[in-house]
Amino acid sequence: MKRLILAGGGHAHLHVLLTLARKKPQGVEIVLISPFGRQIYSGMLPGWMAGHYQLDQCVAYLERLARVAGVRFVQDEVIRLDANCSLIGCAQSGEFGYDLLSIDTGAMADTSTLAATGARLLPIRPLEAFVVGWERQLANFIQTGAARLAVVGAGAAGVELALAARHRLTTMLDKAHVEVFLIEGGGLLRGHGDQVVQRIARELTTRGVQRIASRAAGSPAGLVFPDGSELAIDCVIGTTGVVPAPWIASSGLARADDGFIAVADGQRSASHPQVFAAGDVATRIDQPHAKSGVYAVRAGPALSANLLNTLVGRPIEPHRPQRRSLYLLATGPREAIVSWSGWTSGGAWAWRWKDWIDRRFMKQYAIASSST
Repeated sequence: MKRLILAGGGHAHLHVLLTLARKKPQGVEIVLISPFGRQIYSGMLPGWMAGHYQLDQCVAYLERLARVAGVRFVQDEVIRLDANCSLIGCAQSGEFGYDLLSIDTGAMADTSTLAATGARLLPIRPLEAFVVGWERQLANFIQTGAARLAVVGAGAAGVELALAARHRLTTMLDKAHVEVFLIEGGGLLRGHGDQVVQRIARELTTRGVQRIASRAAGSPAGLVFPDGSELAIDCVIGTTGVVPAPWIASSGLARADDGFIAVADGQRSASHPQVFAAGDVATRIDQPHAKSGVYAVRAGPALSANLLNTLVGRPIEPHRPQRRSLYLLATGPREAIVSWSGWTSGGAWAWRWKDWIDRRFMKQYAIASSST
């Protein structure tokens, strides 16, 4: 009997599980390995932070989906891979051999420059640890009656989290006792068009988020800047980019220049045809694109089809990532900004659109996991 290993429970693998729940191939043992029993949908995280969703609305339950799909679920962390010997190793469960491997384990937050912040640091990844840390931090803010928070990194995630935090804190505390800073060392929304950057800049000012156009490193007090000045901060949220997990370097898989798994058309490894990868753990070397949940979600159908094709000896189906992506950026209250190919707009209607898209996306997994 062949064995397919699904390493990680990322957005692309959610679609694989959904596909398997509808039709599982015969004569194949399928194993899902994930350190958590659920996947938190990153697209709804700012809305949860702002207080618009309950956490349960933002998660897909991997163990339930695996059971419906006839997939064995192993709650464990991948710590090593020998692609030449077709072996994957876990922290607690030992090694698993495989005939076919799909990797969707995500990436690690790169918070090396913020290490000196110590217990004040709250990295955005892994999301499970982040939601626990945010709830704990909210309790601390309520107890003290004041909040000084900084988000380091001004990409889409950093902007949304800063605005969400500002909105949530000002609904809980006196506005005069709330300070939220956005540290824009790498520029505001780098890679986005000028119109959306200008619109977000106005939104940040209107909402009371203080922008600091400088790089920052961690310090025991919070943050320190290149000129030696410090900023005392109660909590530092790190959205400073990602790095690959250490086991990728020793896996034997071909890697892209950024250190992540190199994949080409169909999400197949550039070096090992029995290995596929999607989401932030992978880099398309033939058609590079940003590491974003939008691309991981879109890769799901192609990954599902190609895993099933490979199992039965059919050719790989091509998957071309879209050149342009629609961005719907939550701005704190029930409003959002739309960005598409240089065009931008926003308001309450954009939030309703985003909310509809996100709820519809999550509903399919709730229905599937309940159909036992």
